[in-house]
Amino acid sequence: MAKKDQLQALLAPAIGSLGLDLWGLELALSRSRGLLRVYIDHPGRPVTLEDCEAASREISALLDVNDPISGNYTLEVSSPGIDRPIFAPSQYQRFIGEVLRVQSLAPINNRRKFQGALKAADDSGITLAVDGVEVSLRHGDIDKARLVPQFETAMKPRKAKGKSDE
Repeated sequence: MAKKDQLQALLAPAIGSLGLDLWGLELALSRSRGLLRVYIDHPGRPVTLEDCEAASREISALLDVNDPISGNYTLEVSSPGIDRPIFAPSQYQRFIGEVLRVQSLAPINNRRKFQGALKAADDSGITLAVDGVEVSLRHGDIDKARLVPQFETAMKPRKAKGKSDE
């Protein structure tokens, strides 16, 4: 079992007992220092600082007892944020119509980075509308995927200097 899968299996029940979901995790280990970043989500509201603190205490206790990571590392517990990373095939479905930034493991049509609206998602992969063309990617070909926040501007157009409203 891969280290990330082992950590997810260990942490998900504890996070679930707090009424939270384990959205995903990132593990970056090096000889001198490592990082375990755990993303938590709440199904009905934004994640609070108190949620992160409670989850951090639970996770720290579990990691101390089970010791699944050797060496020194830093634990970070966070909300996925508005530019949330997508970790699992099941997570794509709720973001159909949203804009994603996806990086593939290997080039597809001579490119590895794609940004576009998510048109479809199923157990095998996703389809993005990129520059007017539909691009299909299998889940196994995706290295990283993340939502791209879309902000609407509520600015009024400026009047040119010296012009009047005639």
